[in-house]
Amino acid sequence: MKRTFPILLILIFLGLVSYSCTSPLGFKVIKLGHAQVTSHPVHEAMLFMAKQIEKKSDGKIRVKVYPNQQLGSERELLELLQIGSLGMTKVSAAALEGFAPTMQVFGMPYLFRDDEHQRKVLEGPIGKQLLLDGEEYWLRGLTYYDAGKRSFYTKDKPVETPEDLAGLKVRVMESVTASNMVKALGSSPTPVSYGELYTALQQGIVDAAENNPPSLYTSKHYEVCKFYSLDEHTALPDVVIISTKVWDNLTEEEQKWVQEAADESAIYEYKLWEESSAESMRELEKAGVTITYPDKEPFRKAVEGVYDQLKIDQPEIYEIVQAIREVK
Repeated sequence: MKRTFPILLILIFLGLVSYSCTSPLGFKVIKLGHAQVTSHPVHEAMLFMAKQIEKKSDGKIRVKVYPNQQLGSERELLELLQIGSLGMTKVSAAALEGFAPTMQVFGMPYLFRDDEHQRKVLEGPIGKQLLLDGEEYWLRGLTYYDAGKRSFYTKDKPVETPEDLAGLKVRVMESVTASNMVKALGSSPTPVSYGELYTALQQGIVDAAENNPPSLYTSKHYEVCKFYSLDEHTALPDVVIISTKVWDNLTEEEQKWVQEAADESAIYEYKLWEESSAESMRELEKAGVTITYPDKEPFRKAVEGVYDQLKIDQPEIYEIVQAIREVK
């Protein structure tokens, strides 16, 4: 697929460097780009974080938020952080696979037993360590945002069993884990950027996609896909990230302000997410989307091979899976 913005044009837009600079008025500016639309709860949480950073720093640090892929796709945003031309971003954990390999553990299907298990992992030592694993790649995780559970939505028929996915071209993020899962279910994984997905569905480039209720609703993909099957195969968190080139240039006190604001925004985002998910489901029903609740057990069995292959190919990642499963 054609990239949304060439990196060079984004660099020009950003002023070539200036991830975080002191303005003539005497305060630092950190630029934050992300892919979600302004009506999405994640965007609201990041605006809240920006306000908290400004408040805690007494106006000494201000965050400028660029939503809706204004500065590029999730992959492009991560690349901009690595070279220090952008200060912060929010991406799906899946988008981090090519940058911080241990993050791919979150893309494993049916990894968490339930919501409580996921929260304990994210807030515990495993989750905290994974946030820092990207530092050697110039990407420091600050916190996790709730991104619900991902399920399949289709154009022509509901997905009641794995067999219903056979032969379909399913949009996936740029994630090897997601591609392997979709292949295990008999479909053809087709990477498409989030901003181009609506058109790809319309034009038949892909037959289906998978995401959480707020994203399905706010993206308006339901206008094309009238079937939403809640198999809830993955519970990928979003990750708020700061470039280490920005972080390392902050004082200890400034780092404390940024981290506290990120943590507070996560609490706020979890509340927003719960409300948005409920509202999105109501609105999807009103819009005539057929919502089904297939038996998850056949899907779990169909993707067991993904874990078997991970154990062979990446035993270090499989060890993290085992540690997550042991969290009580």
